[in-house]
Amino acid sequence: QVQLVESGGGLVQAGGSLRLSCAASGRTFSNYVMAWFRQAPGKEREFVSTITWSGTNTYYADFVKGRFTISRDNAKNTVYLQMNSLKPEDTAVYYCAAKLYYWDRNYVKYDVWGQGTQVTVSS
Repeated sequence: QVQLVESGGGLVQAGGSLRLSCAASGRTFSNYVMAWFRQAPGKEREFVSTITWSGTNTYYADFVKGRFTISRDNAKNTVYLQMNSLKPEDTAVYYCAAKLYYWDRNYVKYDVWGQGTQVTVSS
């Protein structure tokens, strides 16, 4: 089974940038879809972005379009989330997740999760 580990979170001022990484270990399949979710304290987990591991298809939540970019490096078994023009409302724990075949906005549909990495954006 695939295991996921996130890194790259931290504290940044509004308008700044961060790049999150999600490193996958174990058996990785081309049929797996990778995704990023985020969750603020007291708030439900929400979809951010997704990418197919072996393909080029991507999808973004409306609130990050034009600011965030998801990408992959298959040689390193790693998925990235480049976050630019960060806003205070982007503050949350960001999670990497994976599921077979097709992407879904609902977090309960995902099979594998990382431990999360904290992103804090100050005003």
